[in-house]
Amino acid sequence: MSNNRGSLRVVPDLLDVFSDIARRNPRRPAIVHNGHALSYGRLLESANALATRLGPDPGTVAVPAIHAPETVVALLGVLTAGGTYCPVDPAFPTARRHAMAAAAGCRTAVSGSTGDILRLDLPLVELPEPKELSGDPPGTLPANHAGSAPEHDPDQPAYILFTSGSTGQPKPVVTPRRAAAATAHALGGLFDLTPEDRVLQFASLNWDTCFEEILPTLTTGATLVMDRDAHSGSFPRFLRTVGRERITVLDLPTAFWHELVHHLVDSGDRLPSCLRLLVIGGEAAGPARLADWSRLPTAAIRLLNTYGCTETTQITHAVDLSGPRAPGRTWDGATRAPIGRALPHVVERLDEQGELLIGGPAVALGYLGLPEATAARFTTLDGARFFRTGDRMSRDPDGLLTHQGRLDGELKVRGIRVDPSEVEAHLTGHPDVTAAAVTGTTVAGRTTLVAYVVARPQPPVRGLDRTLLSYLRDRVPGHLVPGRITVVPRLVHTPSGKIDRAGCHLRYATPPDRSKETSLEH
Repeated sequence: MSNNRGSLRVVPDLLDVFSDIARRNPRRPAIVHNGHALSYGRLLESANALATRLGPDPGTVAVPAIHAPETVVALLGVLTAGGTYCPVDPAFPTARRHAMAAAAGCRTAVSGSTGDILRLDLPLVELPEPKELSGDPPGTLPANHAGSAPEHDPDQPAYILFTSGSTGQPKPVVTPRRAAAATAHALGGLFDLTPEDRVLQFASLNWDTCFEEILPTLTTGATLVMDRDAHSGSFPRFLRTVGRERITVLDLPTAFWHELVHHLVDSGDRLPSCLRLLVIGGEAAGPARLADWSRLPTAAIRLLNTYGCTETTQITHAVDLSGPRAPGRTWDGATRAPIGRALPHVVERLDEQGELLIGGPAVALGYLGLPEATAARFTTLDGARFFRTGDRMSRDPDGLLTHQGRLDGELKVRGIRVDPSEVEAHLTGHPDVTAAAVTGTTVAGRTTLVAYVVARPQPPVRGLDRTLLSYLRDRVPGHLVPGRITVVPRLVHTPSGKIDRAGCHLRYATPPDRSKETSLEH
């Protein structure tokens, strides 16, 4: 079964669109950071200055992924220079940062106002300091100036992000410029962005959701808002920030939205009237929370459910679940929410197992340096490349797709795809562990990992669970660290001899855990 969409035309490169907007509207605020504005003119100038410092063909450039304008300047500057942007979180363990830089083939790292916070032992290029616009931006070009920027190959890598890998090492996904441009263009239309919109930059700069916020915003002339209060962990402060900064568009992880709905129901607080669109994605929207949302005074807000993979460049499917574009839709607390329809630039197919395959211009180039992994997930059908998502779907009579589970053991933790095998590989790399099984459970509406390990028989190890948690925190990001590690005498196996992750959880979870947790393994 297939659905081949039509509008697969080539769209202009991101840098061409952004530069044109910046030259035509140099004083318009591009980024507002903690109340301070950086104009489109200054942003363009800063990006061009960094590109000059990087020089032609800089290769892959490591950039500190922090919530600050300099990260966006670095993104645009690297793309302007014809390089490949690779965000690295300075909070990640040292070993993980070095593994990411090595896997991506980084030749250079960007240092900003805080110096070399990545410490990757790479040549450094200092980021120009962004300054607020005062009068005409120095070097501003007239709107009709053609510029001298070189044309970029649409198949040239734009950025590299990482997904979880079964070997214990991160898998670098290479996204070409054509994919980033096609998606930004499609999302600008999906979100109905205009220069009057103000979009909160909320997502981690390590994950592709941040590009859903940044790229459509800066290629439609809207304003990107970065504010420390949005990340305070306080819902009242978060809501005050949305109101104070006149945010019109929010793009939130579904798990965060679940908790926000809980807060709105329990506290009686309301979403600020400036908000017109709330985008959710990363995992399934809970039916109970949808029912709660529909009873809140939210009828004027579009609630847009989205689906996508890193390998298919951000959002590929979407549907309005509530609001002015979903009139008459009600939620009874039991109905599963659909992921929607393919966007205009997406080609989709469902195979005989119901697995969703995605093609079109937004498909990534593959996993850098991992030809076998690339061959396993990317395929060619009728001369076109498709990505095998591993997600099983059903199609409703009205054409909407609904997620029916995974065909493999991958999970979503904090909206990030996790292969339990990666965590198991790290655990079995510890000298005191002979075997490990990792699965996911739902606790208080959130997905968390739990691990069951078998210790080496001699000598007995005291406090191995705590030791292993510390061991993992030194090696992997927080979303790969289990909420609990239990030492068990043996793992449960299937009749064919494979480790039965769900069986381990059922056998070894304590009675209180069984009453509160739901296994996600299927």
